[in-house]
Parts: sequence; structure tokens; C-alpha cells
Amino acid sequence: MKALVLSKYRELEIAEVPTPAVGAGEVLIRVGACGICGSDVHGYDGSSGRRIPPIVMGHEAAGRIAAVGAEVAGLAEGDRVTFDSTIYCGACEYCRRGEVNLCDHRQVMGVSCGDYSRAGAFAEFVVVPARVVYKLPESISFAEAAMLEAVAVAIHAVSLAEISAESAALVVGAGTIGVLILQALRAAGCRRVFVSDVDSTRLKMAKELCAADVLSANEDTVAQILQRTGGVGVDVAMEAVGRNETVNAAIASVRKGGTVVLVGNISPDVTLPLQKVVTRQIRLQGSCASAGEYPQAISLMASGRIRVKPLITAIAPLADGPQWFERLYAREPNLLKVVLTPGPVS
Repeated sequence: MKALVLSKYRELEIAEVPTPAVGAGEVLIRVGACGICGSDVHGYDGSSGRRIPPIVMGHEAAGRIAAVGAEVAGLAEGDRVTFDSTIYCGACEYCRRGEVNLCDHRQVMGVSCGDYSRAGAFAEFVVVPARVVYKLPESISFAEAAMLEAVAVAIHAVSLAEISAESAALVVGAGTIGVLILQALRAAGCRRVFVSDVDSTRLKMAKELCAADVLSANEDTVAQILQRTGGVGVDVAMEAVGRNETVNAAIASVRKGGTVVLVGNISPDVTLPLQKVVTRQIRLQGSCASAGEYPQAISLMASGRIRVKPLITAIAPLADGPQWFERLYAREPNLLKVVLTPGPVS
């Protein structure tokens, strides 16, 4: 089969690789679409340490089942499906508690690190355990379904905060995850959501997707929030960047007793304003991947309550992957989500 292989850092090539064999509890999926995640771009140059070449990346995908293992029930050849990017064991203490994102034996599709290497979905076929597979309604295209992993991440992050109709929330960062968090907050009943970013184009999109107001992070985000909340601050800040300055802005923007959910993780370390967190009794909550939110994500997308089409900048053949990776790596303006298509997009 053809696959987009990261043969060495900053070098991607279309190569012929063996079609993966199907185990008893697995399914073989003919990939219809696979999105380029920001983590893939960080892996492209080796900065994340989690895409060690050679590796087929890609974990945001959907397609049709091409074959099923002997022990698989409820799934059949031809089914339109997506799958969780987290491959969890289903047996450890965390999995038994439903915290599959914290599985002791967790692997992620398309990741190669010191502990494991698991081929991803920038390929014509991919094999995954049947337990992480979800059927798709006909109303969701493969290109849209490639966004479900990110939607599930956003829903999971929002589930970790206490949200009500009266809550005021701030989303720091209007990239793919940030804009999806905005929509997940709205779907959870939060009517007043502010969004901050340095990019005016992304802020325009956030406004079109029902942000109460958008704030240019080129100005003082905290001052803008305080001005809009009568000097109190928001109840919840969702940090979707992961840099020192954005984490600190999120912490400074919440009210006393407020919550900061940390979703972005570009920087491995940030400086924490400890006294501000302690004396204002702020809750810091990390959010990792998703933990069973795929059915909810599918439902919200199918109903139109979460829209992903505005986030898709381009849908391109797998063969064009190297050029799109380079453009994303160069931070070309106005690029958000690029979806690659190893197979038919339907």
C-alpha cells in the first residue's frame, strides 16, 4: 500500500509499505481522510520527540472497514467508521474507571517515541482494535469525520470544568482546538464565551461561530477581560495554546475561585504564578486527549451544534502531503486544518 512516511526529520515521502495484517480483535480500515494535527507538524521537525523516523504519522482519520478480525462483533466490511486515536488496553485500573486516556499502556496512532512505535493513518490502510472504532452516520463526510478526534478532545476539556448558562468563559487560542472548545462550551450551555488570539482571521471565525466577543492578544488580554466582566474575571478559562504567556494570561483572567483548564502543551514547562493561584484559590485542571466522548462528538456534529467545515482549509490528495506539511510548518497565514485523502472522500 502507499503511505506518507516521515523518513527523517523535515523529509516526507510517498512510499510502498506492507498492508498491515489484521488481528483477531482488530479491523482493517481503508482510510478515506486523515487530518494533519499540530502535533504532527511538531513531530515533522523532531521538536516533540514523539515522531521518531521512520514513522507513518496521522491519527485524525475515518474510512471504510476493509476486513474484520475473527473475534470482532458488531462491525462489518463496508461500514463507515472513525476511531479513537488513543489505543487503550481496556483492562488496567484507569480503563476500568473509564479514564481510558490515562491507560497505563496507552499508545497513540502515528506516534513513535522511546516507549513504542505505532503506524498511523497517512496511508491507504490502517489497523486498529475494534474497541476504539465508531460507526459514522451518512450525513458526516470522511473529511468532516477526520475532525472528530479534535472535537472529542474539546468536549473532554469542557467536561472537566463546571459550566452553566450563567458562566462566563474565556478560550485562549483560536486554533482548531480553541474554536472547537468554543463550540463545545456553547453546546454545554455556556452563553458567554470570549476568545483571544493574535490572529485576526481566526478571531473573525470565532465570532462567526458565536463567540460573545473576541479579543486581540496583541493587546492586554487580562485588561480586556476585566473590562468586560466588571473587574471580576471569567468563571472558566480554557487554555488551548500551551505557552508561558498564554497560561499566565488564562490564570490572571479568572475570578477568585475560578478554574483554568490546560489543554495546550506546546511548551514542556511554564512559569506558574504560585501566589496568585494559591491566594485566589484557582483550580488548575489538566486535560489529556479524550475519554469516550466520540459518540457525543458524532451526535453534536450530526446535529450541526458543532460545525467543522469552517475549520477545514484544504482537502488534498495524500501525494500532496509533503507540500502541505511544509506550508503548515512555515506557519503560512490563514491555514487551519488540512485533510489528506489516501482514498475516496465519501
